[in-house]
Amino acid sequence: MTVVAAPALACGPDRDCTIGNRTYRIAMPEGHDGKTKVGAIVFSHGYRGSAAGLMKNRNLRRTVSDMGLAFIALKSEGDDWILPNAPRHMDSDGSAEFEYVDAVIADAANRKPIDTSRMMASGFSAGGMMTWNLACARPNLFAGFAPISGTFWQKPPRSCSGPAASIIHIHGNNDPTVPLDGRPILNTRQGKVSDALDMYRAFGGFKKAAPTKTSRLTCDNSVNREGDLLNLCIFEGGHSFRSEYLRYAWRVFETAGRL
Repeated sequence: MTVVAAPALACGPDRDCTIGNRTYRIAMPEGHDGKTKVGAIVFSHGYRGSAAGLMKNRNLRRTVSDMGLAFIALKSEGDDWILPNAPRHMDSDGSAEFEYVDAVIADAANRKPIDTSRMMASGFSAGGMMTWNLACARPNLFAGFAPISGTFWQKPPRSCSGPAASIIHIHGNNDPTVPLDGRPILNTRQGKVSDALDMYRAFGGFKKAAPTKTSRLTCDNSVNREGDLLNLCIFEGGHSFRSEYLRYAWRVFETAGRL
């Protein structure tokens, strides 16, 4: 009897993609033909989260798919991202995480038809902290950054790698877990969102623009000479996330010509 080996299972939404000792997951939009290049949302999970957990969020997956985008879910090596001033990682410079994201983008674009010029980085809570750090360290890797309910640990860096990126920060006005004004955590503290925005506003030469409002978000907006955005969008509520925030941020970046 002839035994035919089963084909190796390809990585995707239900199976890890492996790069070195790290992993991530990827989902293409529903009905994708396997050839047409699409943009992507690259998402960082919160504390003790996972790429597998993000992929099980049906509303999140459906939202990104309906936008015609790939969804790339990152995975920290342990429970949390190894970022500057983070608990238990006070002396980290974040380079291991940034190099991991570089590798994920290269690997994903090799496996799938990803348009790397149309990618937005986002994340919730600790993933929002990861997103702010990426905006500072890898501004050219993404067309826009949308951190949600997370900022730098302790305080923002004195400066960032140039050029300035486009950032839309989204946060609840009554967040007890990651308050807008920060709070102590072990031997460090969560930073103030206002400090991050002040640093980046000076770094990128951002000036006040007209405020905007949706049914859920009230936004204070800034723009610089190059047309980059730096917006703070507040919603009424606590430490929560809605998939519609990704759709909102993408649309704003797209309208501004960033995507």
